[in-house]
Amino acid sequence: MPDSFGKRQRREVKAKKAVAREERRLARKQRDEDRAAGLIDPGTPIEPNDPDALGPPLPEERTSAPQPEST
Repeated sequence: MPDSFGKRQRREVKAKKAVAREERRLARKQRDEDRAAGLIDPGTPIEPNDPDALGPPLPEERTSAPQPEST
């Protein structure tokens, strides 16, 4: 695998990025229109926290570490 892309590969990457950018722009425009029409709530959609999706709870930390015994 070469260290860098050739002209064709760079052109393809730029084209893919441009398509993705345009899709995001259209989706953002649609969301803005939906907000203006009152179809969706204004602001960033925030998912409610699902404790089950976070995994098992962390073990409780010990309040005092055991002291090494001196002899």
